[in-house]
Amino acid sequence: MLDEERIKEAEKNVRGYIEDNLIWKREVLKKEILGTYKRNYKESVDLAKKLFDEGLSNLWIVVISYYSMYYAANAALYKIGYKVGSKVSHKVTSDALIVFVRNKLKKSLLEDYEEAKEEALDIIGRKTDEIISSFDKEMEKRSVFQYETTEEIKKAKAKTSYERAKKFIFEMEKLF
Repeated sequence: MLDEERIKEAEKNVRGYIEDNLIWKREVLKKEILGTYKRNYKESVDLAKKLFDEGLSNLWIVVISYYSMYYAANAALYKIGYKVGSKVSHKVTSDALIVFVRNKLKKSLLEDYEEAKEEALDIIGRKTDEIISSFDKEMEKRSVFQYETTEEIKKAKAKTSYERAKKFIFEMEKLF
């Protein structure tokens, strides 16, 4: 879950990223850029599934699952009007998701749960924070996983990463 401290940190960081031109408001939507992000996340999640189904590299399932989320997040940000630059792009993407996508995702989920408004508000808040924070979790896990984990743990975490990536992409696609 995202706590208030993390949300405030992201808001502060994004203001700095905009000043430093690490993220900017795009002028024109270029279909080839959006298409590249979409192809990259689809290829990444498909490859993660193939590796998982064939019992191949748990390390690369985690890495590729994370990258599928990264590309989907950048596609969503681009679609709503923001382009992330190449410097510290993973952290910029993570913070920008919280600042620019979190509330839009809440709105999208609200439309899905219109009939159960009272119950949905609690579920939506938790689900939105869970989806957005899953990006942060995968970014951190990828680093630790690559260098400090046993094969047994890698297999379990690989499955979690792949499932998390599928769920994240499903929600990001609603924003396109």
